[in-house]
Amino acid sequence: MTGDLSEQLVDGINATYGVHPGFRAVHAKGVLCAGNFIPSAQASALSRAPHLAGAAVRAHVRFSNGSGDPTLADAARDARGMAIKLYLPDGSKTDIVAISLPAFFARTPEDLLAFNEARRPAPRTGEVDVEKVGAYLAEHGEAIAAVTAAMTHPIPASYATLAYHALHSFGFVAADGKVRYGRYHLLPVAGETALSEAEAAGRAHDYLSTELADRLAQQPASFHVDVQLAAEDDPIDDPTAVWPDDRETVRLGRLDVTALAHDREVDGDVLVFDPTRVPDGIGLSDDAILRARPGAYSVSVARRTRAVEAGELRRRDR
Repeated sequence: MTGDLSEQLVDGINATYGVHPGFRAVHAKGVLCAGNFIPSAQASALSRAPHLAGAAVRAHVRFSNGSGDPTLADAARDARGMAIKLYLPDGSKTDIVAISLPAFFARTPEDLLAFNEARRPAPRTGEVDVEKVGAYLAEHGEAIAAVTAAMTHPIPASYATLAYHALHSFGFVAADGKVRYGRYHLLPVAGETALSEAEAAGRAHDYLSTELADRLAQQPASFHVDVQLAAEDDPIDDPTAVWPDDRETVRLGRLDVTALAHDREVDGDVLVFDPTRVPDGIGLSDDAILRARPGAYSVSVARRTRAVEAGELRRRDR
């Protein structure tokens, strides 16, 4: 992906949500937590990756709202994110990035640029032009699943009671070299819960961060970490495609979110979750959106860093 296209992607997001110095371009509002990943007994049979055998590994977990506007109320109907950084035994790191939608909005960076332009609110009215969105969907039927899911997304009762889906496929390499492609799914052990419109109306502006802090003060919030394996004809390079529910699933382990974290994203520290950061035993697919992420992240990080240098960085993770 060219640098120009990376710049265009971040510019397009900023045009939709506004420029907020020191914040991420999307998933601007979030909560950083500490945790541990404990591999299952069967995980090492799927992949030789170092965190899938042996002892638990330390983690940072960031829950977030999908919007690039950090001032948006938590009750807004919006996708949510869950990003995980695992600290491996050799000192390296690997990341998992997931959202609460079952599919993505575009197959390519160019399509994503067009989609963001179509859904951008008009500057004068602040309203989305439904005709523009309709025209885009007429030409890109693959986006309908994600758009429909976003429009009907439940208002979460907690970050800890949502299911999150890593929309990109990865090749899991076993000890004998056999590769099977699959997608991560993070399922809350406590089950999924949501709020009604009336219940959400009574919640505070930042209720999700408060609820999570209260929850973690009592006990960890745990997630099953599953990999849904692709069948022969399932598209592994298309993040807009939803695979059937009957596909084989392997439980890789359990992620325990144990406490709020205050050791990162302070004093100019910029924390990046990049799903292309993978260890031996896990390979990337040729998904164009997945491959585009590092370039766009680099642009976003550079802009956040400039905000740090200008003294504009505020605490992003509450």
